Amino acid sequence: MSRRPSGLSGARRPSVLDSPTSVSRRQSTTDSRRPSIDPARLVPMDRASHIGGTEDFNVVFVGAGNIMFGSDEGPWNHSFRFEHKLGPRLKVVALIDPAIDRATAVLAKKCETFVRSAYENTRVFKTLEDFVRNMSRKDTPRAVIVGSPPMFRGTLRPGRDIETQIMKYFPGVAMFVEKPAATGPASEIPEAFAVAKKINESGTLCSVGYMLRYLKAVQMMKQIINDNNLTVMATIARYACAYEAIAKPDWWDKAKSAGPIVEQGTHFCDLSRYFGGEVDTSTVNAHSLEWDENAGHLSKMQIDETAIPPENRIPRVTAATWKYDSGAVGSFTHLVALQGHNYSCELEVYADGYQLKLVNPYVQPVLYIRRPGSDLEEMHTFPDDDPFFSEISVLIDNIEDIEEDPDTAQILSSFEDSCKTYELTWAIRLAAERNRKIKKDAEVAEATSDAPAPA
Repeated sequence: MSRRPSGLSGARRPSVLDSPTSVSRRQSTTDSRRPSIDPARLVPMDRASHIGGTEDFNVVFVGAGNIMFGSDEGPWNHSFRFEHKLGPRLKVVALIDPAIDRATAVLAKKCETFVRSAYENTRVFKTLEDFVRNMSRKDTPRAVIVGSPPMFRGTLRPGRDIETQIMKYFPGVAMFVEKPAATGPASEIPEAFAVAKKINESGTLCSVGYMLRYLKAVQMMKQIINDNNLTVMATIARYACAYEAIAKPDWWDKAKSAGPIVEQGTHFCDLSRYFGGEVDTSTVNAHSLEWDENAGHLSKMQIDETAIPPENRIPRVTAATWKYDSGAVGSFTHLVALQGHNYSCELEVYADGYQLKLVNPYVQPVLYIRRPGSDLEEMHTFPDDDPFFSEISVLIDNIEDIEEDPDTAQILSSFEDSCKTYELTWAIRLAAERNRKIKKDAEVAEATSDAPAPA
């Protein structure tokens, strides 16, 4: 049976798992019509069957934190989705985390459950290199899942180059990498693109964790746009977080988290790009409400902000606008304003005759649609939809898709595409900081000019 050519230039790098006759596997593309999935094919996890087959599916987890094993703070828990997708085939051959005690503790909990078979032989290592030095061929992974903090990845620098290490030690083995691509200084953005180039040139199958692209509601929006051959005119995004529930001091420190736009608002910047296309970053403009302005006072903070240097304290509001290469206009407002636990998030997409409004995508997504010929809004709900499961399911389907079935859903976020979202978030932060400096400098100049002349 013939296989379809890869969506990337160049052949896939040979895999340690290849047979002598293996050839390139399919990759997702990143063109103006971004890849999409028929929303009818996104099945809730509790109704999805384990993928077929009997052979062990070896996986390496990098990171033993909340994103990999879950917490009370949110729905993320990659291990849980792998267990449901792969069933008894799942074998986690290694857990990589410098916090050995934490990693050992989470494995002990897993071994007390019905998924014991996936973890009973898992070994813990501080680094990927340690695992490579101690592994046997039967431990070779089919996929490496990277859930380590973004400050430790997305570059070519030793200790922060996990993607390059994976390609070096396991050529051709698929990767899943959490978002954002990195959280280093803006000067390192070219390094993230250099990592993307290496991934593309090697032909490595790579998915990045922008899970909101996999929402049924989002794919229904894409379906409407594609079926009606629409051109997006504008995207309007808003993200208001419940700051009272954010008790991690690092989140409030721009020097450690890169700030709320880069670290948290990245999902909505990514969704905006998913619908609007490529952004002309030279057009990005932004303004911010800062901690030292009267309107920026917060009454329910759970951390001591005075322990953070003033220059590293995060803005309370950031409002940005930009132009897409298509001519469309985008805007995004991020707010550190709400109390309690629930966030308030919305994305509106406009095209000729259409308004598509996505509300509450993280918890219970609701999609409001206004179409030509009616002033009324349709309301669509999506009970039990799990985009975290869908993105993992699509990744595994692509790994298993040896014959490159044309019906296999495409990965919706490549590493290169994630770098462009990362670039946009930094453009917004830097634009806001430039405008804040202009305002501060003007205030200083005015104060100086108003000061009485020395006698």
